[in-house]
Amino acid sequence: MKLLIVDDEVIIRTGLSTVIKWEENGIALLAPAASAEEALMRIPLEKPDIVLTDIRMTGMTGLEMAQEIKRDYPEIEIVVLSGHDDFAYAQQAIRSGISDYLLKTSRPGDIMSAVMKARGKIASSRAALQEGEAHQTAFRWKLLDRLLRSDHPLEEAEAREVLSHYPELRLGSEWETIELWMISPLSSMFVHEQWKQPLRLIGDKLRDSLNCAILDWNNGWLLFFRAGQPGASRTVRAAIDAIARVVDALMFTVIGQQAPGIGGLRESLKTAEQAVAYRWLMGGTGVLDYEDIKHRRGMRTVCTQEEEAALIAVLRGGDEAALKKWIADTLVAIRNDGEATPSTMTSYLHSVLVAGFRWLERAAESVGQSAQGIQELEQPDAKQLAERPEEAMDRILSAIVTEYKRLNGGRNEAIERTLAYIREHLDQSLTLSQVAASIHMNPNYFSKLFKQETGKTYIEYVTEARMEWAVRLLRETPAKVSEIAKRVGYEDLKHFNHLFKRHTGATPSQFRQG
Repeated sequence: MKLLIVDDEVIIRTGLSTVIKWEENGIALLAPAASAEEALMRIPLEKPDIVLTDIRMTGMTGLEMAQEIKRDYPEIEIVVLSGHDDFAYAQQAIRSGISDYLLKTSRPGDIMSAVMKARGKIASSRAALQEGEAHQTAFRWKLLDRLLRSDHPLEEAEAREVLSHYPELRLGSEWETIELWMISPLSSMFVHEQWKQPLRLIGDKLRDSLNCAILDWNNGWLLFFRAGQPGASRTVRAAIDAIARVVDALMFTVIGQQAPGIGGLRESLKTAEQAVAYRWLMGGTGVLDYEDIKHRRGMRTVCTQEEEAALIAVLRGGDEAALKKWIADTLVAIRNDGEATPSTMTSYLHSVLVAGFRWLERAAESVGQSAQGIQELEQPDAKQLAERPEEAMDRILSAIVTEYKRLNGGRNEAIERTLAYIREHLDQSLTLSQVAASIHMNPNYFSKLFKQETGKTYIEYVTEARMEWAVRLLRETPAKVSEIAKRVGYEDLKHFNHLFKRHTGATPSQFRQG
């Protein structure tokens, strides 16, 4: 906290500044003022928390100055240090709102105690203010959250109750058209402690300049403000850019259909959530207005015979680079389709994957093998296809290629049995000797054959398989990192963390937050 000393005697100013160790007690000392007039000029700029002043000074007295300070800055605490032991002065000081009244003959410890007491009052007042603001904010959010999530429309009286707590969303008694913006990071984001203050400042600046309401929502934010405010779009976009710089994450923002008053916000939110589903189709960043996509009719939902033939040719070729290029070209074509919607896109991609599975089934039948291994391949997930289609398509189609190579005799049968055994026992001890014994093979010979057939050492393969399983568990489950470590075969959490970071470039906790 900052302290300003006011006294027209230079020896007193100097003594109070040097004799008492203010900094050691958490008090930042401003340059002393030589008069009440000087102090009043500096207070708006330097914003002291506590003023320590004499009463009798040339020009305005300390008590007159105190009255002006308390009138304009009631949060500032004032301590009087007077050379006059006069009860009348003390009474007037109390009426002026002064915290304490001391004599200049007081010991430094007494003076410090009075200042620390004033600091305590300020801290208590600020804490109470913050608590009150927090309760008010929580109350407002609860009302708005109820309005947005309720399965039943609010009665007019209930909607007006919500409205009464959001004066920024109305003008007088007339309900205004409201804009709803939904801001969300590109991936699940944990708000670190060091980000909270900068984000709060951005929010405060946005509220002051735009007069809007801000609500935490699904790992992002909802913004509401009256439509038609000059420069509103530019102001919000600048705030989004500032948020992205603070958290170092890509932001995707959608604008819902304008709401005719607060009662229409729930419908506006629905349209915003429909637009959010376009994140991948729109490139993952930027601002998308629902009005720009609401008339889309959708793309084809089934791949053509020609597209299926091209896919099969790539799968049969078994070239990883060619497969990645085919996937990339397919997804570029989808993004360039001006009628594509998230649901029709995922239906189309699902039809592509089904075509791949059908081809694999025919290949299995042609060599007289069971389709059991085919059915165990990971099935497409609609959410993954919509949000991370590159990853989902590459994972599943690559698995089909791998299975086709196995059916085609591309790998030693004993090693193939070994890989199945490893996959089934990743949570258990998997020494090379133990696995070699399971297929009745000499460990040294098994080690060489394993490297020859897989291109990896036994330890490398097992470690990668466990790390890939850990990645899936971190993405898809809320399990603790220590629990995941044990599930994938590691009792030593520190060793697991080291291997995971070497495999992914991030610790398990960082990977989950990112």
